[in-house]
Amino acid sequence: MFTETVKNELYERGVSRLSPIFNDDAFSRDDSSDDRTFYKKDRFVSHIDKVAAQTVESLIGSLVIEENPVILDLMASWDSHLPETLRPSRVTGIGLNENELKQNKSLTDYLVLDINKTPKLPFADNHFDVVINSLSVDYLTNPLDIFKEAGRVLKPGGLHLVIFSNRMFPDKAVKVWKESGEGERIILVEEFFKGSGIFEKPAVFISKGKDRPKDDKYYEICKTSDPVYALYAEKKGSAPERKKRPVPVACLSEEQKRELEKKKGEVKNTHTCPHCGDKLKKWLVPDNPFVCTWDNEFMYICFNDDCSYYQRGWDFMRREGNSGSYRLMYNPEKDTCNPIPVPNDNALKEGIMDKGADEVKTG
Repeated sequence: MFTETVKNELYERGVSRLSPIFNDDAFSRDDSSDDRTFYKKDRFVSHIDKVAAQTVESLIGSLVIEENPVILDLMASWDSHLPETLRPSRVTGIGLNENELKQNKSLTDYLVLDINKTPKLPFADNHFDVVINSLSVDYLTNPLDIFKEAGRVLKPGGLHLVIFSNRMFPDKAVKVWKESGEGERIILVEEFFKGSGIFEKPAVFISKGKDRPKDDKYYEICKTSDPVYALYAEKKGSAPERKKRPVPVACLSEEQKRELEKKKGEVKNTHTCPHCGDKLKKWLVPDNPFVCTWDNEFMYICFNDDCSYYQRGWDFMRREGNSGSYRLMYNPEKDTCNPIPVPNDNALKEGIMDKGADEVKTG
């Protein structure tokens, strides 16, 4: 797919030589038929649950700081997930189903266009303040071309925001996406940004582990809300005095905060993580008087690498100028939940005493 010249350019921009995007069939699909035929069918469905959708709206609202911005919604459908507090002067949608685009109340205008077939955006240079791709990056067969185009049509300092979850139409998602884990997909999108050569270093946003609404049709199958991942970056060339975008956090609603506090108060009896619901593991406190400040013989720690608390910790620690993350630790002597810093996924795991805290009785 890539010539040696293009590969060398991508290497110079920071794309790994071992990246799976260089596999010949990386962007192949199980269903290679015309996308216009597949998307001709109206699909007025929610592709993420209500809690995840609220997270997306909040994220967009916090990152779009321009007054009356001009926005491009790439691969748009019937809902652009723009918050009501946003006051754009124009929102242009590009999609494949005209009925869905017509029903999108956020759009001021739209184009029916297959950007996989024609990866060229019909807009002038430096035209938009914001380009958003929500829940569709997994279908791009020419992502590097589209990321370059997004950069071309953005004004200097303009925002390119890419949001995705773990749901998809598997027949239309590209092979490299389907064969990657959720964490690896973050790296893929980072490489799309890097490969364009147009953007500043992308930042990462992760929201995982929230409760799925009880009225959601998938609640009995999965009680955890759909995860929300986002990468975003500004186009190079903005003025130094330009207003800085805030660093978004995966905020909880007041109801979710109350529920979290309730779960924290029950850890003594449940021995489950209040953030992700996994069983805590009994962990032997190391016998090292120089680093240990606890009198306990053991603690309970959440070792779920997908726990939202642990995942958010990476971003928080980075913003504070530190490395690593933190896990949730329960102190049975003081009946408190606290963070315990970790430099990587494997840290502290050698101290696990058993398979689960439910098998252990506290004294």
